[in-house]
Amino acid sequence: MVLLAIVLSAASCAGSLYKVKPAIELLPLPESAKGASAGGVTIRAVPLLSDEESQDLFEANLPLSGILAVRVDLVFESGLAVEIKRARFRLRDAEGKEWKLVSAKAAISQVLNANEVYTYNPNSRKQFEKEFAVYAVDLKEPLSDSDRRRQGFLFFQTPKKEPVANPQGLVLSVEGLPQRVEIPLK
Repeated sequence: MVLLAIVLSAASCAGSLYKVKPAIELLPLPESAKGASAGGVTIRAVPLLSDEESQDLFEANLPLSGILAVRVDLVFESGLAVEIKRARFRLRDAEGKEWKLVSAKAAISQVLNANEVYTYNPNSRKQFEKEFAVYAVDLKEPLSDSDRRRQGFLFFQTPKKEPVANPQGLVLSVEGLPQRVEIPLK
């Protein structure tokens, strides 16, 4: 009987730590998204500021964890292929503080630490990482006529790892493309 309880308990923990919404359900960027063109690429971006939006997608409160997800849309316009793996995305606020760009895996660690989740099934964490990483924008392959669009999120950590609290004057800058761009987000 005890063995059955252990097996059932272990099986119930085999899913993801958080229920991540399938990426195919992601709505298009709102018309209000700010954007700029940079030598053959149009970049549009919008921050995911509310905890409701974050909870809806990831079942985790990213802003409370000190993580700001910025949704980006990269569209190839014309010309030669554009290597976006060399692009450097930076976020700064009105006070001039730079927010650190982190990987999806590092964002997950920050979420787990902020929520004091220290004990879990390792397979559940791997599943959560896999589902969460689907939302990260792919910057490895160049944009070209055959691969014209990339969408996804960039994850930025607040300067002091504190919760995201109504940031003012956020500006996303992109370097390493044919032209440097700055996009005011808020």
